[in-house]
Amino acid sequence: MEDRRNIILAVLLTGLILFGWPYIAEQFFPTPPPAEKSVTASAKPEGASSDSGDIAAPAAAAKPVTLPAALAANPRVLIETPKLKGSINLEGARVDDLVLSAHRQDLPKKSPPVRLFAPSGTANAYFTRFGWTGNGATLPTDKTVWTADGSKLTPATPVTLSWTNPEGQRFDIKLSIDDHYMITADQRFTNAAGLPAANIAPFGIISRKGKPADATKGGSIFTQIHIGPIGVFNGEPNYDWGYDQVAEAPDSKVSFATTGGWSGMTDKYWLAALIPDQKVPVKAEFRSEGGYNWAHVRNAQLASVGAGQSASQTSRLFAGAKEFKELRAYTDKGIPYLDYSIDWGWFWFIAIPFLTILLWLFDLVGNFGVAIIALTVIVRLFMYPVAQKQFASMAGMRAVQPKMKALQERFKDDKPKLQQEMMKLYQEEKINPLAGCLPILLQIPIFFALYKILMLSVEMRHQPFALWLNDLSAPDPLTPVNLFGLLPFDPPTFLAIGILPILLGITMWLMQRLNPQPMDEVQKQVFAIMPWFLMFIMAPFAAGLQLYWVVSNLISIAQQKWLYSRHPILKEQMAKEEAEKKNAKA
Repeated sequence: MEDRRNIILAVLLTGLILFGWPYIAEQFFPTPPPAEKSVTASAKPEGASSDSGDIAAPAAAAKPVTLPAALAANPRVLIETPKLKGSINLEGARVDDLVLSAHRQDLPKKSPPVRLFAPSGTANAYFTRFGWTGNGATLPTDKTVWTADGSKLTPATPVTLSWTNPEGQRFDIKLSIDDHYMITADQRFTNAAGLPAANIAPFGIISRKGKPADATKGGSIFTQIHIGPIGVFNGEPNYDWGYDQVAEAPDSKVSFATTGGWSGMTDKYWLAALIPDQKVPVKAEFRSEGGYNWAHVRNAQLASVGAGQSASQTSRLFAGAKEFKELRAYTDKGIPYLDYSIDWGWFWFIAIPFLTILLWLFDLVGNFGVAIIALTVIVRLFMYPVAQKQFASMAGMRAVQPKMKALQERFKDDKPKLQQEMMKLYQEEKINPLAGCLPILLQIPIFFALYKILMLSVEMRHQPFALWLNDLSAPDPLTPVNLFGLLPFDPPTFLAIGILPILLGITMWLMQRLNPQPMDEVQKQVFAIMPWFLMFIMAPFAAGLQLYWVVSNLISIAQQKWLYSRHPILKEQMAKEEAEKKNAKA
């Protein structure tokens, strides 16, 4: 009995850490803002090039410029695809203006599309630039103004940017784009006849001012959503570095030598990633300086280009939403683990199949809430044999309770003998006391896999279900604390308990009423508060996850009712014990 109580308390403590720590950390241990690093007045602008064409330290702008002013400052090539709109800045060959046409910033349909990239100098500068590093040639910098052979980049019309240096050496960047989120850059250097050899290598850089607000939120190893630098190096996804960790590294820089893979920055739903030639050794780097964060990829070795010769290399830029089907399609085409830009967690082998099924159900029924309910039913059917075994074990344990009580009374002063007699009783009755624990252990990875996909799925973002649930990716907005919106105030997060979390607490309480009550008083008290504890813990989570849990509880209640009919001895024993308790009180 003591061991069982310790197990219950350990499970509850684990749940508190997994779900409660992010809130506790945010409320009582907020992450301090990063210290501002001083930048001298002579430093170059962010994304500027040094004499070698490589990336120099950024400088903090005195005052951010407005987005319209930044877009009007330089000549541009428009970008237009079914999912992307924006433009390329001909100064510096920067992709610095991108919005995601299929995703809105906020829930209202009139809300503007999500802006991923913004020009240098604006408050939320975030862009990509292609260039060259090396020696023996005057290289283009972030101030170089390129010439374009077209006015609009579309899936049907690629655009080539060209620049010739004073020595007559030519640089070309041929840009093409697909129907989704992938830009291909074919960088070519042509050394003019009669000139000495130049040693050069192409590079790509993603530059971001600051970091998104949700990058600083805490979490546990299970619940943490990775936001920040991300990449695949030598065939392994890497989630080890956040913005703060890079800033605290020696020289505020982390480097990787790799062949193949990619490097970039991820938000919860969006990704910008540089994908070099998969057969060329490259050096990838995360860097933080002067309030900017970079992901930088360049060839590990410079290539010698002799007089009259040319050298070219193709790289790609993914800039868009982390839509699973698109990521998986790119992965299948040779970009390793691009679908792992979604941080699946430890139970990826469960999460990926479940998300595949969920999206298939969504395509089938057209409502994400209904798809979640259907997935819940499938999961519960899958787990039914395990639940049945758990219930059978519970019934057997309950049936031998009178004999166990007799043994406890008989050997209360001889613990070793008591354990020996109880094991003998289990063998005689053909009962495994641990059989009831196995289903719980099996359900843990399933729950956390579902947690990941329902929290990270951009496909669920802004998806309605029914009635007041207009966005399943946000917490349930309807709370009785302000009389369901009648009172003109928004309650604090820890009190904003919506209808779904309340239903979650009630359904868990009903499940416990159907289960045999623990004999130990401490366990009984712990189980009594658990439904209401989880109601508060789950309130800030996405309504889609709350919906899954409520439906799962309702199915469990129905399942328990049916299983009681299969094991009447359990129900009879419970009724007998309740009667004994009433008689004892009388």
